[in-house]
Formats: sequence, structure tokens, C-alpha cells
Amino acid sequence: MGRRLAVPRVWHRSVRQRYRSRRGGPRWLCGWHCSLCWPGLWCSRSRPRFAGDRAPFTCYYQPKINASDESVHSVEALVRWRHPTRGLLLPDQFLPAAEDAGLMRPLAARVLDMALTQLRSWRDDGVMVTVAVNLSTTNLLDLGLVASIARLLRTHDLPPESLILEITESTLTTDSQRARNTVAALRRLGTRLSLDDYGTGWSSLARLQDLSVDELKLDQVFVARLALDPRSIAIVRSTVALAHSLGADLVA
Repeated sequence: MGRRLAVPRVWHRSVRQRYRSRRGGPRWLCGWHCSLCWPGLWCSRSRPRFAGDRAPFTCYYQPKINASDESVHSVEALVRWRHPTRGLLLPDQFLPAAEDAGLMRPLAARVLDMALTQLRSWRDDGVMVTVAVNLSTTNLLDLGLVASIARLLRTHDLPPESLILEITESTLTTDSQRARNTVAALRRLGTRLSLDDYGTGWSSLARLQDLSVDELKLDQVFVARLALDPRSIAIVRSTVALAHSLGADLVA
């Protein structure tokens, strides 16, 4: 694991798959040039711990502001990895590697714990906001997810409705009854649900028939063109009306 591996880059995927099948699970193949792993993130010297206080992750919190009175009513937890050599990494720089390595479960648990710890601290100081955390398709396929979230809410003495779980349309377009069952169980638990990137999928309205959500997050592609494109104005207007009709908040 610590030596340079003289394997051609073109063999990357097949070698990794053979290594997995022999050893019975995800492992990390890496040379010092890291040609065999996701851009240098998973070598033996930089692989992060995904749980515990020493995990090299942190959360930044993006406020959600009420358009009517400009008050902050919620925040979204945005995870970052403090990489030892590459600095602060954004999610798109390490989440694909975590997904590929089968590490989304401990990572999601770590982010949820950090977000709820911070929320508990804010509420103890009288700041009554809610916090949103993103879930991936892999997370929704995790049979232990709902129990884990319930346990974290009890640990931090927080009501379920203080947690917003963001899922994307693509999460539900995969024909998986297990994912839909997880979403239903989260609703029964009392957590709030947000449909992220709304408007970018082909089945938005069809999904809204089957899924009760508390929040629609309109994709930024529509908001960015409001000053220039009358069609974007019409789309945003109609989506605001739709969200209100469904009893949901709209986040832009």
C-alpha cells in the first residue's frame, strides 16, 4: 500500500474491481502519483476517518432568508474536507470517491451529528432555526438510516421537525421501493423533507403526486436568468404558486 504501483492508468477500473472481488469489499489501491484512485484522495496517507471527533470534516452553514422580513429561519449544512495537502475540498471533489468506496453511510452519520450538535448549541443560545442536511441515493438505500437519525435526534434532544432532509429528484427516479420506503419512514418520524434541484428532472409533477414535501428548492438555473428571460419569470411565478398550493416553502 505504501509503495509505488507500476500499473498503467488504462487498467485502473479493472484492477480496482479485481482487487475488490478478491478481498471482499472496497479497498484503496494507490501509488504516490495516485493514478489508481480518485484524484489523490484515497491514498493510505490521506484517507480520512469518517467518524469520531478527529474526522477531518467540517460544516459551513448557508442561511435561508425569509423574503418577507429578511429573517434567517433555517440553515443548510455544507460539508467540507480539510485535506492534509490539498486544503479545503468541496463536496464534488470527494463525494464521488466516498460513494465509490462505500463510505457514504459513515460520512452521512458524521455530517448529521455535526449539524445537530451545532443546532443544539444555537437553540441553547435562543436561536430557533432549523438545519437542512443532504442525503444521497445511497443513504436512502441504507436500512439503518431512519433508526440512526432517530437516535441522533434523541441524543441532542431535538424535535424531528428541526431537521430538514434534502433529497434530489434523481434520488427518487431510480426505481427503488426501498428508497421510497425510507422516505415514507422519515415522514413518519416527523423530519421535514425538501426536494432539491426542483425543475431539472423530467418527472417533477409526477413525483409531487406521490411525495409529500415541506420544501421545494428551485434550481438556480431559473433564478439566475430572472432579469433577462421572461420565461424564467413565468416558471418561477408558477412554481411559487404551486409550492403555496401544496403547503410547502419555496427556496430559491
